[in-house]
Amino acid sequence: MALQDTLSLLWLQLGWPLLRLLIFISIGLLVAGFIEALNWTRKLAVVARPLTRFGHLSAITGASFSMAFFSGVAANTMLAEAYEKKNISKRELVLANLFNSLPTYFLHLPTTFFITAPLIKGAAVIYIGLTFGAAILRTLAITVLSHFLLAEENVTGQQQQNTSEQTTLKTAWQRTMTRFKQRIRKIMRFTVPIYILFFFLARAGMFTMLEDFMAAHLSFLSWLSPKALSIIALQVAAEFTAGLAAAGALLQDGSMDYNQVVLALLVGNVLSSPIRAVRHQFPYYAGIFKPRLAMQLIVFSQSFRTISIALVALLYYLATV
Repeated sequence: MALQDTLSLLWLQLGWPLLRLLIFISIGLLVAGFIEALNWTRKLAVVARPLTRFGHLSAITGASFSMAFFSGVAANTMLAEAYEKKNISKRELVLANLFNSLPTYFLHLPTTFFITAPLIKGAAVIYIGLTFGAAILRTLAITVLSHFLLAEENVTGQQQQNTSEQTTLKTAWQRTMTRFKQRIRKIMRFTVPIYILFFFLARAGMFTMLEDFMAAHLSFLSWLSPKALSIIALQVAAEFTAGLAAAGALLQDGSMDYNQVVLALLVGNVLSSPIRAVRHQFPYYAGIFKPRLAMQLIVFSQSFRTISIALVALLYYLATV
């Protein structure tokens, strides 16, 4: 009976989440491959054309930006494929991954809103508005950076001409499946063992230990109220929803106002995101990109995200003191 319980637990906490991740990655691969096989890259790139043109970014980056509104996996797959074929440089790959910050935010916006609104009510509008502003700031900043960093580069995507050959749906699907079979084997070779390793590291308490350490060393935030520190500690040591629940309770009994709660949530967001990003993003990033490159992309994206939210939090603090 104990063996059966153990196997059941492994399936629920490891097997099924890993299978679900592989399913989503597979769907992303198929969608990205099908779009490329049909030569639809430039059509999708129209949405971001004003930004990509100013930033000297390729049509592939523009298409990835559009795709990121629907699937982050498909967007990253398009970038990985382009980088492997040397259609974009590593510099553009990093910038493109950061450029997709805004559509990635939109992808998670409905979930975030419907979690925050019932718990912190009106403060949810302020919090989401500020994090949305940070996402816009990141995308605009990357556009400006790209304008200068890629100015002297031979941006392949701008020179590249789409083939005039008319591709049938059948031919496109055959090409997609051929490429998919090659890619999925590589992805599984990296994603499955890394995901399993991270699962057992989590079970061994490594991530909990890191989160507890961060939660216990918040003395540098003494400028916040003790009640705000409790929200931040819960966000770091538990989950975002735990911090929200605490914030909702403190709002309800009048211990904190909207401004204090929003500021606490922004600071908690900055402190809790990096560890969770490595824990949840790295296993699938390492399948799409090479593990070393995957870690580099996560470090760049989290650093840029942390800076933008910290800046927004500082501006909000100065505006409300």
